[in-house]
Amino acid sequence: MRITGGRLGSRRLRAPTGDATRPTSDRVREALFSVLGGRSVLADARVLDVFAGTGALGLEALSRGATRVTFVERDAKALVCLRANVDELGLVSECKVHACAVEAFVRRAQPEFSLLLADPPYALVRSPGFAALWDALLNTLEPGGTAVLEHDKRDASPASAYAALALTRDYGDTTIAIYVAHAAPATSY
Repeated sequence: MRITGGRLGSRRLRAPTGDATRPTSDRVREALFSVLGGRSVLADARVLDVFAGTGALGLEALSRGATRVTFVERDAKALVCLRANVDELGLVSECKVHACAVEAFVRRAQPEFSLLLADPPYALVRSPGFAALWDALLNTLEPGGTAVLEHDKRDASPASAYAALALTRDYGDTTIAIYVAHAAPATSY
């Protein structure tokens, strides 16, 4: 696994062994960031990368013009790789890592991000509680901010009162859904 473009292009990333972490493939990441670059959302972006795993999505965003990334991950093995990737790429000053569940982070988060990157376990997306969590995550975005949700293509992209689904793209078994946030009052999760 590697960074696919930008100032850190071709740099390798660490990933934990086993199947507890499912990093976004290089091909899907490259396609996603091509779309985001075309929408001009990466320059100076303040990014929230939830269910961050190795940090590949947030690190790719930094490589392509984002100014800072906040990572949220709770798995101990993934956190070791995430922190090593941040350190080895020399991005410590541009990154903040929260070792906690996304649900705990979002309870205290403010609408300060311009880009949300979410690659949750696919089973979570189809669970009954995900719609409320997704809305809470969307409320971390400033009005007009962009959200990206990666999910199994057999599942529908969730609707939200807080963001409009702008487009979806399928890559093999994966769907990338891109949303644009509305101005809305914050909700609690």
